[in-house]
Amino acid sequence: MKTSFWRGRTATALAALAMVAGTAGCLGKTDSADTDRNADAKSFTLTIAENSISGGKNAVGADWISKWIIPHFIAEEKAKGKTAHVTFQPSGAADEDYKAKVALDLKTGSGADIYGIDGIWLGEFADAGYIKPLSDEVGQKAVDSWDGWAQIPKAVQGNFAYNDKRYGVPEGTDGRVIFFNKKLFAQAGLPDDWQPKGWDDILAAGQALKAKVPGVTPIQLNAGTAMGEATTAQGILPLLAGDGRELYADGKWQGNTQAVRDVLGFYQKIYRGGLGDPVLQQDAKGRDKSFAEFAGGKIGMLFESDYFWRGVVDPTEGIAKMPDRDSTVGYALIPAVRPGAGIRNQDFVSMSGGSGWVVNPATKYPQQTWELLRFMNSQQATIASLNGTARITQRQDVNSQVLTSDPMLSFVAEKVLPITAFRPGFAVYPQVSQALQQATLDVVVGKSPADAAATYQHTIEPLVGGAAKVDSN
Repeated sequence: MKTSFWRGRTATALAALAMVAGTAGCLGKTDSADTDRNADAKSFTLTIAENSISGGKNAVGADWISKWIIPHFIAEEKAKGKTAHVTFQPSGAADEDYKAKVALDLKTGSGADIYGIDGIWLGEFADAGYIKPLSDEVGQKAVDSWDGWAQIPKAVQGNFAYNDKRYGVPEGTDGRVIFFNKKLFAQAGLPDDWQPKGWDDILAAGQALKAKVPGVTPIQLNAGTAMGEATTAQGILPLLAGDGRELYADGKWQGNTQAVRDVLGFYQKIYRGGLGDPVLQQDAKGRDKSFAEFAGGKIGMLFESDYFWRGVVDPTEGIAKMPDRDSTVGYALIPAVRPGAGIRNQDFVSMSGGSGWVVNPATKYPQQTWELLRFMNSQQATIASLNGTARITQRQDVNSQVLTSDPMLSFVAEKVLPITAFRPGFAVYPQVSQALQQATLDVVVGKSPADAAATYQHTIEPLVGGAAKVDSN
């Protein structure tokens, strides 16, 4: 849950509940409207659950909870004359298995008081009634009075909001940009401070690389189903936002619209125009190979999240290390198709994701649980969660303090987060995403954007509730 990669395969998780064994079941079913139940308790027990485990998956997060959050919170409560017992339920499961486990806990009114979940699950859990708005769980006044909200940009808060209501607190986020190789750009006569102002500028840079730097793939824009959610998150959704449309708006999903055709047309210009590698998009390990090729100076520009900078090409810890990363790798905002044409009339756009925390409606101690959740997202606790590393957090006061030595992450925190957007939080989203991925693959292998868009709409209509739920203008 600590990584910022967006994952698919969520559509099957709830169907798997019948096959998943129950968990600790420490909570009983309770009237969630009673937000002040047990508020005066001098002794209470709370449990935090997350898909992390010391020595294994997301170990840093597990250690932060067990070795920092729990002892510090207990000490803080003791100073107030209260006895807090806090336990941690670790997990090192596959994300879908963990998701099914959490859903079963919430469905049956059992499990932990606080759960760490992926932001993409929020809408699905809310629609199923497994989680409720924070205002319903702990009270509107208690939620609104937290001073931490002022440090979390509204765009970032949106990752754990649904139908304009807060359902949880986000834990960090990320942003999509265009990374480029300054050395290759110099060979092509392009500036090392390159910033495209529209899609045509991206294509023009690609053409310059193709003409002047033989043997290099000019543009890597994730496409096809083999790339999975990376195709949607790194490519389709930012481009849609750059054409002034979000995937879901005003009660309808984007179907065979001009914006979808424009996005697919951009893919066509790249992959049928010799600016991208169509074979790589169909390779089961294509994304990893694209990372290695960029690190090896074989790709000119690549659309990715800041994870690429801190997790892939990091000079010492990266999976595709670039010793000269800081001097060689440039980054630019993703432009709208033309200036002012993006969502909210923006010149530049991005997409973000991330995990966060939700409250179990069945908690016996809603006020104490909210107090613990606030503590976990305080400035001090957020700094401690980084464990000395540089990573974009949900809090701007922390970002301004810990990212000063990393210009790229500072760039994302300062320039990208204010203009970003998030995926629609609906249970059907993963299936719509897969249909979009297939549409890009259709274009990559030779289908026209118009035909691919028509097939895409035909695919999603029965998924989202019929033609009336799909915008085709």
